[in-house]
Amino acid sequence: MTHGRAAPTLSIIVPTYQESKNVPILFERIAAALGGVPWEMIVVDDDSPDGTSNVAFGLATTDARLRCLRRVNRSGLAGAVIEGWMSSSADFVAVIDGDLQHDESILLTMYQALAEGSGNLVIGTRLRDASEGTLSPARQRLSDLGAWFFRRVAGTAVSDPMSGFFMTRREIVSRLAPRLSPDGFKILVDVILSAGGDLKIVEIPYAFRKRHAGESKLTPLVGIDFIGLVVHHATAGALPTRFVLFAMIGAVGLVVHVLALSAVLHWSRVLTFDSGQLFATVVAMASNFILNNEITYRSYRYRGLGKIAGFVGFVLGCSVGAIANIDIASWLYKDNQTWWIAGLAGALLSVVWNYAVSTNVVWRPGRR
Repeated sequence: MTHGRAAPTLSIIVPTYQESKNVPILFERIAAALGGVPWEMIVVDDDSPDGTSNVAFGLATTDARLRCLRRVNRSGLAGAVIEGWMSSSADFVAVIDGDLQHDESILLTMYQALAEGSGNLVIGTRLRDASEGTLSPARQRLSDLGAWFFRRVAGTAVSDPMSGFFMTRREIVSRLAPRLSPDGFKILVDVILSAGGDLKIVEIPYAFRKRHAGESKLTPLVGIDFIGLVVHHATAGALPTRFVLFAMIGAVGLVVHVLALSAVLHWSRVLTFDSGQLFATVVAMASNFILNNEITYRSYRYRGLGKIAGFVGFVLGCSVGAIANIDIASWLYKDNQTWWIAGLAGALLSVVWNYAVSTNVVWRPGRR
């Protein structure tokens, strides 16, 4: 028998991947937490192979407070949240993870803060002491660094800008949606930076829980996505977030190249310079491929043996960029004899080419 309901005033967006066991538990907990508030839960699933969307659709047949959007050939947390927002007609919208780590019991307090006008963005802020042990040391340091960096760049005193648990008015995200990046994980950062000074922020503390089941969407490396998003806004959108991440990883690859070359020439002394240069180039390319696969193009990343084919494609594409780098730099050097201008122009061309090939060929849209 299907429950009758009033039109929801609150839509709770739950981006999911591999959360089939958690969805029913979260739904029941939200129902207990919100009491008489007219609400709905919108599961936005990235076509999980564990049947998360099937579980959600099954629940929806018996309770109209649950809806599910199954995304095919599209993936990524930020994009899922934006699609969930755009499917809502409620006055307020919330975002909560499907892994049961966020404390849904504060949803009512968050809702009341918005309804009473205390603020127009309410953030669930993780209590450090109460959450002890639920974050790895690396993730805790990353979270602390992100908060410190965000306060200095954005000029906004937010304790936990990397939180994925927040609530706001739908009219705000509807207005901001064209400016929000569908890539990456830090949707809250994007909302705050895109809104400028138009937000009155309220923070509600809660104890972060341990993961119940399913697959974590985050690794410590994904914190680099946060920096890329901030740089994107600092350049007024001139540099896409994904390009910033790609360039940052390219800089890491340069350091890896120098270290690898130094290792074989000065430490082990087993290779000639030419052989060592080739070895260091391959190591740097492997480093770049692994980091881009896990960070820049995580939504379309290669898995298992597929990484071999992806790496081969990456090497071939970057080899063309390297040849273009040398040709352009040599031509410019012969023309004006200014080595650093020639070198910088060649390097810039190489980065742009490699990014274009990586985005449109190696990790083309639609890849999981």
